Amino acid sequence: MNPISVDDLAGRLGRWSAGRGSLYLLLAARLRELIDEGLLPAGTVLPPDRALASGLAVGRTTVIAAYDLLRQEGRVARRRGSGTWVSPGGGAAAARAETANPMFVNLLEPPDGVLQFACAGPTEPSARLVGAQRRAVERLGGEGLGYHPSGHPALRAALAARYDELGVPTAPGQVLVTTGAQQALALLTRALVRPGDVVLVEAPTYPGALDLFREVGAVVRADRDLAGAVGRCAPALVYAMPAFRNPTGTSLSPLERARLVRSVGDVPLVFDEVLAELDLTGAPVAPPTPGVITVGSLSKVVWGGLRVGWVRADAALVARLARFKAVHDLGSAVLDQVTAVELLADFAAVRSERVTALRRQHDHLCARLRAELPEWEFEPAAGGQTLWVRLPGVDAASYAQVALRHGVAVLPGGSLDPTGGSADRLRVPFTAAPPVVDAAVAALAAAWRVFGAEPGRRPLVPSMSV
Repeated sequence: MNPISVDDLAGRLGRWSAGRGSLYLLLAARLRELIDEGLLPAGTVLPPDRALASGLAVGRTTVIAAYDLLRQEGRVARRRGSGTWVSPGGGAAAARAETANPMFVNLLEPPDGVLQFACAGPTEPSARLVGAQRRAVERLGGEGLGYHPSGHPALRAALAARYDELGVPTAPGQVLVTTGAQQALALLTRALVRPGDVVLVEAPTYPGALDLFREVGAVVRADRDLAGAVGRCAPALVYAMPAFRNPTGTSLSPLERARLVRSVGDVPLVFDEVLAELDLTGAPVAPPTPGVITVGSLSKVVWGGLRVGWVRADAALVARLARFKAVHDLGSAVLDQVTAVELLADFAAVRSERVTALRRQHDHLCARLRAELPEWEFEPAAGGQTLWVRLPGVDAASYAQVALRHGVAVLPGGSLDPTGGSADRLRVPFTAAPPVVDAAVAALAAAWRVFGAEPGRRPLVPSMSV
């Protein structure tokens, strides 16, 4: 290993503290760049905490926090008595950091012949969608350039009408159309979160949101009681899924929603309602909550390949988000947006068809799990599209690796829980057709038998599930 002196490292760091945000995040960001670019090769021994703090004229806790953040990312290794050094493959690990989430990795690098149960959503476009797209093609005449950064006017009007129908009066200017809900969350994160800001989320929660918050250098705090936690952590943003949370399928009651809205005061509160339409009990859709920023999408009701999402917020924020979106893509695909207009014209039937299919698939998955994996514990879902399954006394991440070798990809609970809990949980979707579910559960059962039989493959962990 090759040590680097404080003076040498300080020279390479340059004006690292000139940005905005907490010093430890700025220091970690600059060290990350040096590692990624190969300017701090693998094996480089970094200066001790106290020495580097003195050389940079910062507190020792700043250096410790920066080193610990890089250690969590896999870029450096630390050992008491041995110091801190750049990990072997640290630069390569950094290059993969943005895709380390197993949900995204399975989309970006799908293994051949593996059933994809790490992601959830309708797996096939329906005949209703195909028909809507054909009608949309016929309506495309006279679109001109087809660039609508804020969204196609007809779709913004249709979405505003949908909110009116649900009891929340909305003008088209309060709606921004996005390329799926993921882009909606990305734009909101860019507009409302800065490095070092605290973002408060539920535990567990949607992993795609966690990646966005961490990407901008936010400090993610998680709690099961968001209303009670607001005063303790002074967040810059609160993110919640009030209806049929991903992954647990649970919901906030109307009283809990109202309490959370009161508790946040002027802090931006984002309600991700992508799953709100998927109530398997047959109850009517709960009305959206006035006064919050709402994110929605058609991907879970219609098809994941229909990349149509939106933000409902006050007009000033929508206009600001539209400027960000214009820089990125000039506007979402017009054909998808006009197709969405067609679908919204008969949305009650679209939703009913989807919920009916989901209810059938949910019941089939529950029956197969009970028959083939009776040790697994879960509650039937009231809505959404996933079961939150407990593997008693088992590290679910280790089991997921064995399952992958048996031909099925599943999402371990630890990747959805910023508190470090849910290590004994799996998120299992019920979005596939019964024959696919049968094949997946058979593979999961085979992997379970192997996992339990091999020494060291079934370590007990303290139950920290939610």
